[in-house]
Amino acid sequence: MRKSIVYTWIFVVMIFVSCAQNEPNTAETPQETLFTAELVVRGLDIPWGMAFLPDGSMLITEKAGTLIHFRDGEKTEIQGVPPVYVRGQGGLMDIELHPNYAENGWIYLSYASEEGEEKGGNTAIARARLTGNQLTDLQLLYKAGPNTTRGQHFGSRIEFDDAGYLYFTIGERGQRDVNPQDLSRDGGKVYRLHDDGRIPQDNPFVNTEGALPAIYTFGNRNPQGMVRHPETGEIWIHEHGPRGGDEINIVQKGLNYGWPVITYGINYSGTPITDKTEMEGMEQPIHYWVPSIAPSGMCFVTSDQYPGWKGSLLVGSLSFRYLERLEMDGNKVLKRERLMDEIGRVRNVRQGPDGLIYAAVEGKGIYRLVPKN
Repeated sequence: MRKSIVYTWIFVVMIFVSCAQNEPNTAETPQETLFTAELVVRGLDIPWGMAFLPDGSMLITEKAGTLIHFRDGEKTEIQGVPPVYVRGQGGLMDIELHPNYAENGWIYLSYASEEGEEKGGNTAIARARLTGNQLTDLQLLYKAGPNTTRGQHFGSRIEFDDAGYLYFTIGERGQRDVNPQDLSRDGGKVYRLHDDGRIPQDNPFVNTEGALPAIYTFGNRNPQGMVRHPETGEIWIHEHGPRGGDEINIVQKGLNYGWPVITYGINYSGTPITDKTEMEGMEQPIHYWVPSIAPSGMCFVTSDQYPGWKGSLLVGSLSFRYLERLEMDGNKVLKRERLMDEIGRVRNVRQGPDGLIYAAVEGKGIYRLVPKN
């Protein structure tokens, strides 16, 4: 028993030493900010996804199953949302517009769905069009299975690449020893489809016997951030670790990101998950957090509205209740900075068509970061 305790603490020390080598490991709080946080959409509970329409208005998903159109200071509930399974972290989650939305009008949603024979739910991806205050032409593109009553790790984020492929994430649904490393099972993966739900013939596991052909990467835990890099076109994700070991990864075809065989985190109880932080054939993150910040939402700053921020990566922190700015040099994090410290659980962050940053905070609403003169 005494040996077990000693080994546990040795592993914990190893993790924190490793963190020290993953500099910078502390988010600085600036003495003076460049902006004022203005609450522009009030009265939201858990605003998960945000998408800006061509007229500058905003579509907002509420986890409880409501889709809101915010325009000219008014909130309107959109009808026709598919039935949503609300449990734990699951509900109505992300929303994204088709890259050619102005021409085809397609809106993409991720949500927890009960569709299927098993009890419970799992992540689904659908698309629809907005006609007035109603979703129409609803099409289910992907439904993960099997259903489960577990409330953890639905993933949810949606993004398009420069070629028009649709990427989305599904967490491992609290079944770390079953789903992430098994190509025949949904969960703990990044997926890639054509915009209409067809399977691309060059997906990495299309010809692998028993594998689900929509899978693009595996060994992921619970990615709740996804963004296209504005210069390289690469798809970046971040994913929740357990106690420590949140990661930023670049999505690359067919690669294994290691969960739970390798990790920089430990169990919530403080015991080790594994003694390995790296292994041949498994990818290393470009950045990881110890302790965990519980990242959610992610965007690159491409505008000139905030001096010195262009090229930065913004990530919401659920655990520590702030917005984090990571100053980047290519794939390397040079500096971490706390913004909106103690504002609340930051669920999502997007750059609007006006070049301003919008942050969704649970229990409050959507904030706009207004630069100071």
